[in-house]
Amino acid sequence: MTGQPRTVLFLCTGNSARSILAEALLNHMGGGRFRAVSAGSQPKGQPHPMALEVLRAAGLPAEGFRSKSWHEFAGPDAEPIDLIVTVCDNAAGESCPVWPGRPIAAHWGIEDPAAVEGEGQRAAFERALGYLHNRISLLLALPDEGIDALALKAIGQSEGASEAARA
Repeated sequence: MTGQPRTVLFLCTGNSARSILAEALLNHMGGGRFRAVSAGSQPKGQPHPMALEVLRAAGLPAEGFRSKSWHEFAGPDAEPIDLIVTVCDNAAGESCPVWPGRPIAAHWGIEDPAAVEGEGQRAAFERALGYLHNRISLLLALPDEGIDALALKAIGQSEGASEAARA
């Protein structure tokens, strides 16, 4: 490692819930070792209000997030990305742009908390935040030289993994 933080791009279709939660968690927990960003293939235009509410309740930063297209991180002029992690099954199955620098990619599928409506929605967001917290803790426990596609895939198959992530 060069002393520069590794940039991690969390991808989800809408970039409004899981990818925003993951970005907030890794930036908070990463201790300068990582810099997280997030994007979506079909961004919703704004973070889901419950995602921001759950971040605040957990004592995490909830300001400054925006739902953005993954095209901001693709192409020859884009900043280099070291790791790409899809957190929803739809984004994992889509044709992604060509990422400069050939980053390590993995799938950490988690059920969509935004798909839950009504009384159980907050609990679904809290559950997603917990699963992402556990996975990011596993990532942070890896030595720099241990961060590879196989290790990231194993992390993605931990508790709370969607069916597609376990496959």
